[in-house]
Amino acid sequence: MFQYEVPPIRVRYADTDQMGYVYYGNYARYYEIGRVEALRSLGFHYKEMEASGVMMPVYENRSRYLRPARYDDMLTIRVTIPERPGVRIIFHYDIYNQHGEHLNTGETTLVFMQAATGRLTKSPAELNEKLKPFFETAV
Repeated sequence: MFQYEVPPIRVRYADTDQMGYVYYGNYARYYEIGRVEALRSLGFHYKEMEASGVMMPVYENRSRYLRPARYDDMLTIRVTIPERPGVRIIFHYDIYNQHGEHLNTGETTLVFMQAATGRLTKSPAELNEKLKPFFETAV
C-alpha cells in the first residue's frame, strides 16, 4: 500500500460558501491536488504521461463530509493507493485540519485511456515500477 501526505494547503476565501464552509464541490479539487502530488512524490508526472498519449479520466468520485473545513484552515490531505493499478487506479483520501480533526474521507477511481483511441489501457510501466516496492510482500 502506498501512502503520501500532502503538505498543508490553506483554504482560500473563494473556496467557501456563504456560511464560511468549504463548498462541497471543492473537495474534488483537493483530491486532485492530493493524487497529483502523491504521484509527483514518486517521480511520476501527469504531464509526461499525457504527452506519451495516456490519459487518466475520473471514473468515479465519492466523498463523505464528516466536519466542515472553514476559511483559513490549513488542510492536510493523506492519499492512499490501496492496490496495484491495472486499467484503473483507486485513490483514498483523508483530509484533516490544523487541529488534527478528520474532516472528509473520499475515494476516486480513475482509468488509463489511450488518448488517440479512447480505449482503456494498462497503467504505464513506469508507474508500475515506481509503485512496485509498496506492494511487495516480505519473504
